[in-house]
Amino acid sequence: MNIKILGKCVFLCAIFVCLLNIPFSNAADYDNDGIDDEDEKTLAERFAPIFYFEKEEELFPVAISYHLSNSNLNKSEGNASILIDANPSVEELSKYNDADENYYLDNRKGTIDDNSIIKDYRENMGSLGYTVYSHVFKRNNNIIIQYWIFYAFNRGTLNTHEGDWEMVQIILNENGEPVKAMYSQHISGQKAEWEQVEKNGGHIKVYVARGSHANYFRYYQGMLGLARDVVGKNGRILKPDDYSLVILGEAGEGNHGTNQNWIDFAGRWGDFGGGEDELRGKRGPYGPVYRENGEIWNGIEWGESLPALRNDVLKIEWLLYHFTTLYFMVLVAFLTFILFSIYRRYKKGGLKKPFIHLLKIDGINMKSIGNILAIIGVALAIAALFYPWYDISVNIPEGKYKTPGLTEILSIDGMQGVQINLLEANSGMIQIGALPIPFSLIIGAAIIFFILRTIGMESKKAGKKYMVRGIKFLIPVILIIIGIMFLQILAFQISEVETAEDVKEIIKNISSHPVGGEDTLNLPDYGNVYLEWGLEKGAILLLLSSILLIISGLVEMIAKENNSSPKNH
Repeated sequence: MNIKILGKCVFLCAIFVCLLNIPFSNAADYDNDGIDDEDEKTLAERFAPIFYFEKEEELFPVAISYHLSNSNLNKSEGNASILIDANPSVEELSKYNDADENYYLDNRKGTIDDNSIIKDYRENMGSLGYTVYSHVFKRNNNIIIQYWIFYAFNRGTLNTHEGDWEMVQIILNENGEPVKAMYSQHISGQKAEWEQVEKNGGHIKVYVARGSHANYFRYYQGMLGLARDVVGKNGRILKPDDYSLVILGEAGEGNHGTNQNWIDFAGRWGDFGGGEDELRGKRGPYGPVYRENGEIWNGIEWGESLPALRNDVLKIEWLLYHFTTLYFMVLVAFLTFILFSIYRRYKKGGLKKPFIHLLKIDGINMKSIGNILAIIGVALAIAALFYPWYDISVNIPEGKYKTPGLTEILSIDGMQGVQINLLEANSGMIQIGALPIPFSLIIGAAIIFFILRTIGMESKKAGKKYMVRGIKFLIPVILIIIGIMFLQILAFQISEVETAEDVKEIIKNISSHPVGGEDTLNLPDYGNVYLEWGLEKGAILLLLSSILLIISGLVEMIAKENNSSPKNH
């Protein structure tokens, strides 16, 4: 009996020794991607981003469970919306893995035409916390580390939709060293060499645009694009310790836990909308696996196709971002210099009243007439700043974008720069890519300098000054006309969609008659669309100002200056 017990003990000890020799240090690879899950977690944490938000941002990275709990699962068939599940679960979403079936999650809290979704998020933000998802995988000899960020709503400059998926990724070479980074921006993105990426330790810095949540490598980027994103580092900062980092498995059954079945969901993460909503950026986005037909999820090819971050362009973007500050610094410096020069001349007795040459009006003579014309010219230039310079208006009699009569769709003026109207509810005119200050500041400062530089000036010199200023006031009008003439370049970039030829024709018509005109475009869904375009009151005032200043300069130059007074006998 004792021998049997001893034999059993020896057998159990042998099993125990074998178990000790099993390499327990090898972690599991539950997503079957060839990388141990523990290694994926380590890599994701090593480079986890630091997110910098603009001060007026209202939405931040959130877990998809929040969006799912607020949404109906619907299916779009033709013009009809069919309710599939009023309370969809994460586990069931993987059943809807055909992108052609047009499934979508429609947020019950609101629509793209109101603030209700944002309001609900803000009310619950404290309890929701912040969540970022990471996808780590191999491609050839590289390891790609992706960080996927979900926002409950997207309110960009040019598009608005429920739900928003964004992504940044890092490429590691065969030695495990980071070599590149790629950030998503709208329907595209940007790539950068690792040495170009701002970092804190190994953690990449990501600057998030207000509303659109496009990701940038610098806080001063975003102003050169058509969308004119507002980026900054003056708002909330999310460091890796501030958010939950969730490691994602791979797509397909058996490559992730049931709590990540949403990965395989092929529908939209927001309202599907109508047929034109896709083109106008109003339809909810696909999830990570299905974005851009899966190209973003697969990483390398998508990332390499992106435009590269250029250091020379960064310098321009820095100047644009800080333009207002730099502008006022230079303005103050010039004003100080001019005023100091005037003061020195005054102390030396070199100035006679009236100090400003424009105010030298002493009867009916050429010099006085020249100054009166110049004063009127300056007044007209100031008035021009407060009126539109150019306008394109449209009257759409029927259809989804029906307008209440003639409606502005493009405007250029001195206060707001270039603005467009997307003809969307609660949208109105929005500013597009342009200088970050109104043109009025530039022209206004030019007028101030012009007046100051005429202090103590002789008539002949003043005449040249008047003429030069008059010619310079022509520049904005000339640039506008040239810009409208180049609109026809857009005619060759319009997609081959219905009525594209008619649209090309109307653009060519506008560009060939940039000063002004009108035309009618017959569109099947919208009727006879009437367009009207041309120079507006502000541009006309600038033209008149320019003409008057040039004439006043000529008058001053031929006037005989009479600086002497009658002699006493």
